[in-house]
Amino acid sequence: MLRRVRAVAVSAALFATGLLVASGSTSAQASVPADALPAAVDCIQPGPTLRYLVVLDPGTSEPLANALVAGACGTTTGYYPQIGVAVAVSADPGFGRRIGVDRAYSAQADGMSKKTGAPARTKSDDEGLAGRSASGPADRTAEQWDMDLIRAAEAHAISKGSREVVVGVLDSGVDPTHPDLVGALDPALSAGCTTGVADPAQAAWAPTTSAHGTHVAGTIAAADDGSGTTGVAPGVRLASVKVVDDAGFIYPEYAVCGFMWAATHGMTVTNNSYFIDPWVFTCQNKTGQSVVYEAVRRAVDYATGRGVLNVAATGNAAADLTKPGTDAQSPTNAAPEDVTPRPVDNTCLVLPVQLPKVVGVSSVGATKLKAGYSSYGLGAVDLTAPGGDRKQQPETGQACVLSTVPAGYDYSCGTSMAAPHVTGVAALLASTHPSASPTELSRMLNTQAETLPCPADYDLNGTGAQDAYCTGYSEYNGFYGHGLVDALAAVQGQRTDDGGRGSN
Repeated sequence: MLRRVRAVAVSAALFATGLLVASGSTSAQASVPADALPAAVDCIQPGPTLRYLVVLDPGTSEPLANALVAGACGTTTGYYPQIGVAVAVSADPGFGRRIGVDRAYSAQADGMSKKTGAPARTKSDDEGLAGRSASGPADRTAEQWDMDLIRAAEAHAISKGSREVVVGVLDSGVDPTHPDLVGALDPALSAGCTTGVADPAQAAWAPTTSAHGTHVAGTIAAADDGSGTTGVAPGVRLASVKVVDDAGFIYPEYAVCGFMWAATHGMTVTNNSYFIDPWVFTCQNKTGQSVVYEAVRRAVDYATGRGVLNVAATGNAAADLTKPGTDAQSPTNAAPEDVTPRPVDNTCLVLPVQLPKVVGVSSVGATKLKAGYSSYGLGAVDLTAPGGDRKQQPETGQACVLSTVPAGYDYSCGTSMAAPHVTGVAALLASTHPSASPTELSRMLNTQAETLPCPADYDLNGTGAQDAYCTGYSEYNGFYGHGLVDALAAVQGQRTDDGGRGSN
């Protein structure tokens, strides 16, 4: 039998000081009398309890946010007053309708099977926790062709980065015991965000089911100590900000929590090697997805305004992000029978990489050619970096990127591996230019990159047909953006074009 409870009516006393009611995610705030607020309602609680992201008007106070959520038969579990975004839970299926479908969204709801009502599936992750390639030479840097490509070792002769610079690794957690990372990782700045609310306990931010975050962290800042691997900026600090849950999903409330934690804890750069589930392309004008877009946009804007440069991967779908066409994978958490291909246009974006002020990174292999899997697009890609490609073999080592994983080292390919190279170079730049704003750091990254023009022939399979089309010009195009990131140029403060390096 359905259990019903009576929601508490909002007290008129809350509004004696002129608090404002949120009337939509983008609407203007307006004062309202107490009798215009939601009255007490019968709340149905049949379960399951679902988590919601709620977007209110900027400036909405926490007491008012709590009252609005309670009036719609929900409970606030976290609130970010700086951006007017709440995280709430409710067992009432009418919660979203009551508070407004234009301002509440549950990613968990999209993951419930329409047939069984149970959670539909987990997200695949080809990287397990067990460390591999742990044996062999103590010094693995000879296998790091990716660091040679961006001149990292030459940069380290000048600067390895400053301890004043903190890089937030928004990912699946960073191993706090790995010998290459223990000196860089700052537990006091780390937190788990997989409830949408930051938890600083180590159990909340340490890796559990994925090695991905540890791999990314090693590329950024593994110690330069003559053993294992070495990161791009081994002298900076890292913070593990866990935004990937044990099922492999990065729901929007996790990402919002991660960006807000970075913004309020003095981080300089964040690395975001993921897209936000459950929509590969989040459409700004679609019900529910508009809530996701607005909440994440606000969080990124707030972080940028607090001095955080956000770097993100373009993804591994080999798609032109500016001309997506069709999305056949969303919702990513839904049962296969509940996923229907849908048309998407340029109002549908991959988050967070396609948000303004986020540095978008594509991937190249050892020969500086765009990796076949790497997504691209003129205006979506700012820079490129080595992420590995099995069709582009380096002179030494394997074609993918070697980095740290719990209990050892392993190779992996992807734009997830490319982005932390850019993040590491940004950390070197911030170390050399400690007063630089995110906009200034981004501009320096662009101007110091090695120019890579569009390839004359991009037929990876030898079929006579182009596998992707590169648009733009030599200095800025859809495959490589402004070019290949350059660590040495970052610490020298010069343009790559003037450094005698040339382009490929």
